[in-house]
Amino acid sequence: MAEPEQVSLPAVHGASALTGDLTLPHDEAPLVIFAHGSGSSRHSDRNRWVAARLQEAGFGTLLMDLLTDEECDRDAHGEMRFNIPLLTVRVLGVLDWWGRPSGLFGASTGAAAALGAAARRPDGVRAVVSRGGRPDLATGPIAELRAPTLLIVGGADPEVLELNRQAAAGLTAPHELHVVEGATHLFEEPGALNQVAGEAAAWFTTHLTSPSPAR
Repeated sequence: MAEPEQVSLPAVHGASALTGDLTLPHDEAPLVIFAHGSGSSRHSDRNRWVAARLQEAGFGTLLMDLLTDEECDRDAHGEMRFNIPLLTVRVLGVLDWWGRPSGLFGASTGAAAALGAAARRPDGVRAVVSRGGRPDLATGPIAELRAPTLLIVGGADPEVLELNRQAAAGLTAPHELHVVEGATHLFEEPGALNQVAGEAAAWFTTHLTSPSPAR
């Protein structure tokens, strides 16, 4: 497997610089950009595990910190990590920096930022996967989303499951709702995260590696 390269993005919406870990099996590998949930970072064990499985399937991955270290240090009450409009703009900055069509993998509140960014960059995002996401927090109507979207939710996470069912009912883009039975919000149960990784890899293989559909 390819070794990760630490990358730094120039200032994005008030941030001095954003740091990420970019792993590319080869130059033409389709890229999946991760948007982490509140209180998490590019060092998230769960997202790094999923990223490794995607790399094994031939995808490049970019695990980005959407807040700087300084912002995290002074964000004692969580105003920034729950500021979905800010995080959405940061995801848009990452997409613009990469400059090529990619996929987005969002977790929890990071999924809200991913969905909002995908709706605003229809030609830059080819597929979205949401793990335990909060689509109700996305900025702007996700009905405008055009990228094929997979919503993965734990069966033992009833409130978030209902929010995702409501979101799925309003999507006009190709979409699926996959319920991991017995899994809670963090997918810590044996085998739960393996299901997430398998479903995500299959979704990105179908929608990110195939030719772009005609607009």
